[in-house]
Amino acid sequence: MTDRADAEGRLRARLAEVEERLAAQRRAVDGIVESARDSNADDEHDPEGATLAWERQQAAALAAEAERERDQLLAALDRVAAGTYGVCEVCGRPIPAARLEARPAATRCVEHAR
Repeated sequence: MTDRADAEGRLRARLAEVEERLAAQRRAVDGIVESARDSNADDEHDPEGATLAWERQQAAALAAEAERERDQLLAALDRVAAGTYGVCEVCGRPIPAARLEARPAATRCVEHAR
């Protein structure tokens, strides 16, 4: 199992990065919506390339991905507080440090990863 303070510090640093990315994606969505508000362009049939709707959906999908990661990191912080961080939820063995480095919110060891 990893050192609790070290794990918490790494998780909080990653959480700050994810929350910054989430805020940026939300601003992007808001900007796209705002720029299209006063436009009467037919962006769905624009032969020039990507539509505003596609750009908005892309930014919204990236925001949703960041929200999922944020939720996973918050759950990992709860596991740190409970003393179960770094323990496989299936077999109860320690999750290798390299896996936690790559996937800080991992709940399963490599053997039991889905």
